Amino acid sequence: MRNTRARSVVVTSRTEPDRQVAAGAAASACAHVARLDIERTTLYSPDELFDQPAYADSFDAQADRWARSTSGPAEALAEVLHDQAIDTALAEWIRGRSLVGVMGGHAAQRGSQEYDDAARLGALLGRTHVIATGGGPGAMEAANLGGRFAQQPAEALAEALDRVAVVASYRPSIDAWVDSARAAAALAPAPSPSLGVPTWHYGHEPPNLFATAIAKYFRNALREAILLQICDAGIVFLPGAGGTVQEIFQDA
Repeated sequence: MRNTRARSVVVTSRTEPDRQVAAGAAASACAHVARLDIERTTLYSPDELFDQPAYADSFDAQADRWARSTSGPAEALAEVLHDQAIDTALAEWIRGRSLVGVMGGHAAQRGSQEYDDAARLGALLGRTHVIATGGGPGAMEAANLGGRFAQQPAEALAEALDRVAVVASYRPSIDAWVDSARAAAALAPAPSPSLGVPTWHYGHEPPNLFATAIAKYFRNALREAILLQICDAGIVFLPGAGGTVQEIFQDA
């Protein structure tokens, strides 16, 4: 793969009308989603997205509901400006890091051989690279889990896999899925860095908690292009369905 990195397009307000339009977009976003900063300078952490005991009350769930119900130029601009800010923050986060992507389906169940193999792959690759995934559940979560434990003893990774296996999927309960992930993540208090790049376009799939940094976008097309651009050390494709086939096509 070519050694390409994220490209950041900086949007600046040059006139007073420009500033007023941007301010209107920010006000519209904050009126619907508390703490949605369309000019943020850092990527999200799991604790920011999962900031409430019940997922339905969390920042991530609020943003998902807003993304599915928004209409109008102010709301559209707010999403664009937010994603541009994430793009800029991501460019800074990857600086000096070598990333390898792991792409695969969201359907891999915790406790399955497919899930455990993806986690062990993430742990092996994470010894010399930073793991980057689509940030969702399934194989993506497994690879981020492995990347988080890349510098931990093999026994710690095995225990983490046992802890998440008690809740195989985010369905029917996202809260139970999150709680088991937190129990597993606690086994690596000093985790190796890893990246998730999810999107509110697929808001019904919560982001996984094992990525130490989360570049969450509103627009899915931008998110997929960015993920391909930043993985300078290559991409591993694991079993998946239509989305994975699309990603292989884009990469080719």
